[in-house]
Amino acid sequence: MPMSTETVAAAMGAGQYAKPLEDACIQFGIVTALQKAHFLAQVAHESDGFATATEYASGKAYEGRADLGNTKPGDGVRFKGRGLIQLTGRENYAAFSNAMGRDFVAAPELVATLPYATLAAGWFWKRKGLNALADRDDIVALTKRINGGKTGLEDRRERLAQAKKLFGLA
Repeated sequence: MPMSTETVAAAMGAGQYAKPLEDACIQFGIVTALQKAHFLAQVAHESDGFATATEYASGKAYEGRADLGNTKPGDGVRFKGRGLIQLTGRENYAAFSNAMGRDFVAAPELVATLPYATLAAGWFWKRKGLNALADRDDIVALTKRINGGKTGLEDRRERLAQAKKLFGLA
């Protein structure tokens, strides 16, 4: 019998996030073992092994980034990465707010709390069409779409190998 998303997430160290991650997979259509393996590998990396749902950096580097919708003074710090896939920028927080029917622009710190940290990850995954890249088993393209580059690619590969093994794909 294949392992559930919750069981695999727990085995990967997700702790309190394990069940909410399973719920997010269901809600956002992350359904195949390969899709789930890629999703869990990416969220594990983005959250530093499920240690945080808030970006360690201050967010100052995002100040004035119109591509992220950060057009008001203080937006970089205010809308720094939160959630298990680091939701970054005023525009992403506003879009997530619209999708969830809750104002995360007014209270961005909520994105780092449950259940929103996992919902933000699932929502971002679906919004960016990442199942298609997972179906192709293309970790490089997935990483670029999530991160904008190849930051942490080796760690993401290691986490993917672990998830695939736990799902019986390796």
